[in-house]
Amino acid sequence: MDIKEQIAQLHSDLDEVNVLLEKAVRKRVQDVLTAEKKKIEREIVSKQQQQQQQQHQLLKQKDSGDSEKTLLPSTSRGYAVKINNYGWDQSDKFVKIYITLNGVHKIPADNIQTNFTERSFEVLVKDLEGKHYQMNINNLLSTIDAQESFRKVKTDMVLVMCKKKTQQKWDFLTQVEKKMNDKKKPSSDADTDPNDGLMNILKKMYDEGNDEMKRTINKAWTESREKQNKVENMDF
Repeated sequence: MDIKEQIAQLHSDLDEVNVLLEKAVRKRVQDVLTAEKKKIEREIVSKQQQQQQQQHQLLKQKDSGDSEKTLLPSTSRGYAVKINNYGWDQSDKFVKIYITLNGVHKIPADNIQTNFTERSFEVLVKDLEGKHYQMNINNLLSTIDAQESFRKVKTDMVLVMCKKKTQQKWDFLTQVEKKMNDKKKPSSDADTDPNDGLMNILKKMYDEGNDEMKRTINKAWTESREKQNKVENMDF
């Protein structure tokens, strides 16, 4: 008898005890029936908990099985490796990405998959010596023609050919790289006073320096102001 049938049987026993309890007149009989009723109710709760645990276990096993089915098909159940090392250059019409993978030319062509959008591409290499390799490049510097882009497989290499929509030179592969480079550029001298940089350095040295450093900076500042005042008061 499974748990579901046991619970149904206990409910039948409980119904019968309730009927007897309604008909009982003597207190001693009522007490016995009441104790039996509580006992059956506890058993029902216990069986229901067991049933819930079994259902949870079944769902867990099902989820685990589904997860295995979503893995990339592989005879060796390889694991995914993110491709971070690559090189790139360009021609007037294409941006070319070079991905070095030893032995990649020996696996079936269907195991090497690519997907292109206007601003991104991804590469998936399956079952290469028991591993999967994946590369995702997003936010390309400029738009590409997804339909005209493709990949080539050479000896130990996958070559990704991204067709430019406009024949302009790319200084960077992605917009992120361009932004990082822009942040490193110094601000234009035309917009700043050359003395501001020196004053900021002196202020930092004063704030972080010891008493002797502060006296030295104060002395230099005083002498500098005195010389400037003398020049301004001279008659030419």
